[in-house]
Amino acid sequence: MKRIFSVLLLGIAIFTFAFSSPALAADSVSGAKVFSANCASCHAGGKNLVQAAKNLKKDALEKYDMYSAEAIIAQVTNGKNAMPAFKGRLKPDQIADVAAYVIEQADKGW
Repeated sequence: MKRIFSVLLLGIAIFTFAFSSPALAADSVSGAKVFSANCASCHAGGKNLVQAAKNLKKDALEKYDMYSAEAIIAQVTNGKNAMPAFKGRLKPDQIADVAAYVIEQADKGW
C-alpha cells in the first residue's frame, strides 16, 4: 500500500511540474508596462531613434545576434554605445519581462 501511495505521489508531482509554467517565467504583460515607461522614448514601435538600422524588429535582432532573451537582458542590464545601462534602475525580473515583451513584439512584427 505504501508503495502504491509513493508511486501515485511521484506521478502527481511529475505531472504537476511537467504541465505547469515556471514560477520565474518572464511576463510580457509586465514587460510592456516597463518598456512603455523606460524604453519607448527611444524604441517606440520597435524603432531605434539613435541608430535606425539597429531597431527591435525580428530581422534586425537576428542580424545583430540579439534575438534571444539572454542577449536582450545583457543589453538592457549593461547598456552599450548610446544605450544606457538599466542595472541600477530596473530589477532583474523587470529586465527579463522587457526581454520577453521585445521578443513577443518582434515575432508579431511590432
